[in-house]
Amino acid sequence: MKVLVTYSSKTGNTKKLAEGIFAGIEVEEKVIMPMSEVTNIDEFDTVLVGYWVDKAAPNAEAAKFMESLSGKKVGIFATLAFWPDSDHAWQSLCNGEAIVKENNTVIGKYICQGKLDEKIIAMFEKMPADNPHAVTEEKRKRYEISKNHPTSADVVAAAELFKEKLMVYSGC
Repeated sequence: MKVLVTYSSKTGNTKKLAEGIFAGIEVEEKVIMPMSEVTNIDEFDTVLVGYWVDKAAPNAEAAKFMESLSGKKVGIFATLAFWPDSDHAWQSLCNGEAIVKENNTVIGKYICQGKLDEKIIAMFEKMPADNPHAVTEEKRKRYEISKNHPTSADVVAAAELFKEKLMVYSGC
């Protein structure tokens, strides 16, 4: 079995998570690279694909990559600047799963918090108070907390999940 860990990362959150997953999975043949560098997906049996959440779904680059997958075992991991136990986070994972599940076997999903791009925060700061994305004191605190994610605990949890899933789905 050959495993590809691939990712799309805007602020480094998803890359950090991908690197931790890569280090934690116990398979002999594994490769890690940004999805923009993947040229031959056919050589991999399993693809662990990571994205940053954009509008409750994989970012555009990741969505396009995920649409190209067929006949693979696929693990999904994501980062977002919101609580990972929220309905929004779960929907963001399910929307990623929906892209791949018809033509692949989904072996697992993981999501954690990540820092929000400062440019996005600046844009939100300019929005009127009645806009759902307008910055509030609660959101400022959450943005501050998010700067510390993914934490080492987030990375370990993701790596452990996919290590175990690969053991089940690959016979490792």
